Amino acid sequence: MSTPDGDLGRQLGTLLSRWRAAVGDVLAAVPSGPRGFHVLGAVVHGSPPTQAALAADLGIDRTVMTYLVDRLVDCGLVERQPDPTDRRVRRIVPTAAGRATHADLATRIATAEDHVLAALDPGQRATLRTLLSRASGAPAHGEDVCAVVSVG
Repeated sequence: MSTPDGDLGRQLGTLLSRWRAAVGDVLAAVPSGPRGFHVLGAVVHGSPPTQAALAADLGIDRTVMTYLVDRLVDCGLVERQPDPTDRRVRRIVPTAAGRATHADLATRIATAEDHVLAALDPGQRATLRTLLSRASGAPAHGEDVCAVVSVG
């Protein structure tokens, strides 16, 4: 039997709850919150993907991805542009506002995460991130990597 201090589920749940509270305020203005931020990040940091490729990479249902991209387009953060090699295909491309918004949000999220992990020194924070990455591994095929961090 584990003690409350050794209960991994409680510890992870507490940490995630604190993360959601801190980051929720940052992502409140982003269409679709964390999912919108992750989609925007994938577009900003990758080569312009098709909507279908973006959905597959993030494990988000294609229909849901359509609505997510529509919201980001409506806010002027991304555009759908024709693929120069195949006019039937649309690429999702970040706008200048989308790049600036993502950079600002990433900085604000990092600050919020530093607050959540304030009990750890910077080296311990880096170690925690490395260990969590190793323990969580790569997402399973079709796993919606954005769903678990929903703040709503």
